[in-house]
Amino acid sequence: MILEMKVPSPGESITEVEIAAWLVQDGDYVEKDQAIAEVDSDKATLELPAEESGIITLKAEEGDAVAVGEVVCLIDTSAEKPSGGSKAAAVKEEVKEAPKEEKKAPQPVQAKETYASGAASPAAKKILAEKGMEASAVKGTGKDGRITKEDAVQAVPSMGTPTGGKRGESRSKLSMLRRKVAERLVSVKNETAMLTTFNEVDMSPIFELRNQYKEAFKSKHGVGLGFMSFFTLAVVRALDLYPSVNSMIDGKEMITYDFCDISIAVSGPKGLMVPVIRNAENLTFRGVEAEVKRLAIRAREGEITVDEMTGGTFTITNGGVFGSMLSTPIINPPQSAILGMHNIVERPIVRNGEIVAAPIMYVALSYDHRIIDGKESVGFLVAIKEALENPVELLMDGNTNKALEL
Repeated sequence: MILEMKVPSPGESITEVEIAAWLVQDGDYVEKDQAIAEVDSDKATLELPAEESGIITLKAEEGDAVAVGEVVCLIDTSAEKPSGGSKAAAVKEEVKEAPKEEKKAPQPVQAKETYASGAASPAAKKILAEKGMEASAVKGTGKDGRITKEDAVQAVPSMGTPTGGKRGESRSKLSMLRRKVAERLVSVKNETAMLTTFNEVDMSPIFELRNQYKEAFKSKHGVGLGFMSFFTLAVVRALDLYPSVNSMIDGKEMITYDFCDISIAVSGPKGLMVPVIRNAENLTFRGVEAEVKRLAIRAREGEITVDEMTGGTFTITNGGVFGSMLSTPIINPPQSAILGMHNIVERPIVRNGEIVAAPIMYVALSYDHRIIDGKESVGFLVAIKEALENPVELLMDGNTNKALEL
């Protein structure tokens, strides 16, 4: 029996996928549920498992865009599994031709070398000096190689001639995911009134809490006490204070959400992934850290699903892990705002009238000015700063052990 394998729908609104890579070859025997291909949609890279066991015949090439429901391969389920390994390929002998003797080209007659070779005439010397050129950089056409006035006039100063270094280039097709990301980013720049506001955060209180409790937290919960839980809960608090930041535009209407689905930007093998922490307002420090770890691992291993990356109401991106000092992050549509974290650097600040060194992070909030005013955007970022600089009172209700579930 010949089974036609069709492209399944990877998610709502997705109409086509791209064959990123075949994991088997034409004529191979495949087992049921064996991964036979990687397919790219505009949201994620997914594996395509074999529906039955048998001999496979491929009907699409790598890089082909195929519609959902289209046949991409055939599986002969009546074929028996081969007892040995794969068939050995026939070996072709390469016939090497004896190298033919190359005919020597006639050698050009060398110009006679004299004391005048490479020497510039007085007029040529003046012109070369005005051009800032050495006589050795010009080939003379006069008698015995002398540099004439015409040679100097026609000489062009070097603009950096290649001297044997690598000058190659390569060309590769963008994946469907990367193309979709590019389209979305350009549309955001063109279709929103995007602005960015900045602030700085003294991370000393969080450093002190992590140094004091990280070992006990990891020992009890099996996950580290990182920065993302502090930032996520600070964002949840700020979204409650400024609900317009937790809103989206839908035509002529503004939709405001009473829940916080926080998207976390993660760098995956196929590009930027943005998995979502659902109902972050109901999570504790342990809950946030466990969910961030789970989603990050799934994204980096290519196991993330479309559903896990759909429906966020606000995004947090951390360029600091790559060393970024400051940036203006681009809104993740259809959301209306995104928070950018950056690297932490010891900087001089004034504390109690004295200049001291403190671990400082610059934070940035990019927002859609069509529905978020300057007052809300600045107030939102200040609320995040306040929560991060006073986490015990504003994020832990004054009880650190209870908040960390120790």
